[in-house]
Amino acid sequence: MVRLSSHVIALFIVVALVCAFVPVFSVEEAEAKSLWNTCLVKITPKCALNIIYVVFGNGTLIESCCHDLVQEGKVCHDNLIKYIADRPSLIGREAQYLKKRDDVWSHCVSISKTA
Repeated sequence: MVRLSSHVIALFIVVALVCAFVPVFSVEEAEAKSLWNTCLVKITPKCALNIIYVVFGNGTLIESCCHDLVQEGKVCHDNLIKYIADRPSLIGREAQYLKKRDDVWSHCVSISKTA
């Protein structure tokens, strides 16, 4: 009877934890989706893909996309790249991507100031 009771208590704890954390994850995901939809309307799809390829791959930045990026704003740029970098398949390399994100932003700001 003690063994059954401990199993029931363990099951109850697992269910309670799942119920406590599932709503938190859905709120974060909803906020990220909202941010994604709000920010991506400020940049052309071509430039968004170019910037993503530069940060997450070996792409070459198209200078005309820098204007779009600066128009999008640093908060959008930072959050969108962070959102992508947090995907499970990219975990472990976030610092590398966040540095590239910052390098792209700095480069685009310097180009925009001279234009």
